[in-house]
Amino acid sequence: LLCTASGADGQRSTYGIGTSPAPGELDHFFAVLPDGRGLPPGSGSVEQGKVIYQQQCVACHGANLQGGLADRLIGGRGTLANDDPAKPPMKTIESYWPYATTIFDYVKRAMPLASPGSLSDDQVYAVTAYILSQAKIVPADIVLNASTLAAVRMPNRDGFIPDPRPDKLPAIDKSPHKSLAIAPPPAK
Repeated sequence: LLCTASGADGQRSTYGIGTSPAPGELDHFFAVLPDGRGLPPGSGSVEQGKVIYQQQCVACHGANLQGGLADRLIGGRGTLANDDPAKPPMKTIESYWPYATTIFDYVKRAMPLASPGSLSDDQVYAVTAYILSQAKIVPADIVLNASTLAAVRMPNRDGFIPDPRPDKLPAIDKSPHKSLAIAPPPAK
């Protein structure tokens, strides 16, 4: 009776449902930020990356990274500013991506297409080194790791500009007490 009168039962911080994740259970959830935070330990060279590329990537992206079943990876530097419809821009790692860390993040999560997430961290560093080397963004003798990858300056780093209008967006009601409006089912 005292719990009910004081409202203590309604103040519990847990709800008695679900379970806490076991150690290591959430290891596959990660985020790599543009400045390199979140990059795992490991390293990979251009030569190692070439072997991995030949084994895992060439079938879709082509022997020279120029595409095939999937998009080309290199080339097209400067084409995004092209307004000539006869020469459409090429959206590649070299011409579009502003941060090299995003390449690691994307390859780690989504490649190879047939078995995403199957490459080790060392393999991802290596294939990233190979791609960046073929695009002439890094030297052929580089070994990428968390520090060296975060230091790579991509050709289109300054091609994106921040939106100066955040004050023009509609206000978001963050009240935790606002009820959710649920639409009724469609009429039959």
